[in-house]
Amino acid sequence: MNNAYHFPNSVINGQIKVAGDKSMSHRGVLLAAMAKGQSVINGLLDSEDCKRTIEACQALGVDIQTVGEQTFIESSGISSWHPPKQPINLGNSGTTARLLSGVLAAFQHPVKLTGDESLKQRPMKRIIDPLSTMGARFTFDGEPDRLPFIIQGSELNSISYELPIPSAQVKSAILLAGMSTNGKTMVTEPIKTRDHTEKMVKAFGGTIDEDHTIRSVEGKQFLKGAHLTIPGDPSSAAFWITATVITPNSELKLEALSLNETRIGFIRVLQRMGASIDVTVKDYVGLEPVGDVYVQSSTLTPTSLSKDEIPSLIDEVPLLALVATQTEGTMTLEHINELRYKETDRIHATVEMLNSLGANLKAEDDSIIIEGKSDLIGGHITSYNDHRMAMLAVIASFISNNPVIIDNIDCINISYPTFFQNLNDILQDYVRDE
Repeated sequence: MNNAYHFPNSVINGQIKVAGDKSMSHRGVLLAAMAKGQSVINGLLDSEDCKRTIEACQALGVDIQTVGEQTFIESSGISSWHPPKQPINLGNSGTTARLLSGVLAAFQHPVKLTGDESLKQRPMKRIIDPLSTMGARFTFDGEPDRLPFIIQGSELNSISYELPIPSAQVKSAILLAGMSTNGKTMVTEPIKTRDHTEKMVKAFGGTIDEDHTIRSVEGKQFLKGAHLTIPGDPSSAAFWITATVITPNSELKLEALSLNETRIGFIRVLQRMGASIDVTVKDYVGLEPVGDVYVQSSTLTPTSLSKDEIPSLIDEVPLLALVATQTEGTMTLEHINELRYKETDRIHATVEMLNSLGANLKAEDDSIIIEGKSDLIGGHITSYNDHRMAMLAVIASFISNNPVIIDNIDCINISYPTFFQNLNDILQDYVRDE
C-alpha cells in the first residue's frame, strides 16, 4: 500500500501532548521488574518497542497488567525470576536488548535473546565487552557479537569502565549490572549522555552517584516498588516542532514534555538558528523537569554542531537536515557516525530521501552537508522500514510542492503509534491518498 501525504497551503495551529517518553518507559518497566513490590506507571508509551520490554519481563515471570493509562508491575525482585520457556524475541528494540542484557548479567540462568532482522545487524559488542568483564558469558548462534545470543549471568565483579563511544544504553547496561555486584562499579563518559537511568533509579530507592564525568553505583542494592508518571517524549515532539518551524504562519504548543537537558539539544540548536521557541519548566516528576514548549514558524540560518551536543540530539539529526534544506547557505552536520548503526544507516537514508525529494545533500564519512535553500518537489520514497525515517518523510510533505509517497508507514508504530492522531490534532484537513 502506498501512502501519499500533501499539505498545500496548510497552517499548523493548536496544542498537543505527545506520547510518553520511550527511553523513560523502557527504564521504568525494567527497574520495576527488578524491584520488590508493586509499581504503578502512568503514561507508559504503548509502542512496539516498549511492548517488547514488557513481554521480556513477563517471560521472566514478572506480573504486568495495563488498565487504561496505568501499568501495574508486581515483582519480588530478580531472585524471583524464572528462566523463560523459549527465546525472548525483542523485535526491533535495541534499547531493550542492551538494557535487559545488563540486568540479565546477574541472572544466574541462561536466557536466549533474539530479534528481527534489523536488530540482528545492530552492534552488541559495546555491551558484551564490559558485561563479559564483569562475569557474564555470551554464546552466539551465528555472527559473533550479534543477536541472537544466550546470556548466562553470574556473581558479578565490579569494574571501572570508560565508554569508548557516547551511549546512554551502554552506560545504563553497566550501571544496572553494577547494582548486583559486590563492590562499586564506575562508568566514565567523556561526553554526557541521557541520564534517565541515574534519575529514575532514585525513585525506586536506589542510588547512582554522579561526579563530573563519572557515574558510580554500589552493588547489592535492593530496589522497591515506585509510582511514576512518564512525561511526553521530546524526540516525538521534535517532528511537530520541525513542521511548525518550516511551515509559514504556524504556531504550536506542546504540553507536559520532558525537558531533561540531555534530551533537548535539538531545541537548543534550532534556537541558535533563529527559531522562535519558548521552553517553560512547570514541574518535576521525580528529578525530571517537565513543562511546555511554544514554537512558531521562523526564518532560520545555518549553524554547526559540536561533538559534545550530539548525544542530546542524535535521534533528531535527520530532522535537522530537513530544516537545513530551508536555510540560505551551507550547513554541515558533523560527528554523527553513530547514525550508521540505527535501524538503518540514517546518514545514507537521510541523504537519499531528501535528495529524492529535490534537496541537495551529500554524505562525507560521519557528516551530512546540506546546501540550501531547496524547493522540495515530492515523489516516491522508501522509509527503509525505519520509524524515524518514515515520520521524517511525512514532515517533509508539509513543504513539498507535490505529494510525498511513502512505501511503508507501519514501522512508525515502533516508537510513536499516536503519530497520526497528533497529526489530526494540529492539522484537520490534510490529504492522504491510499
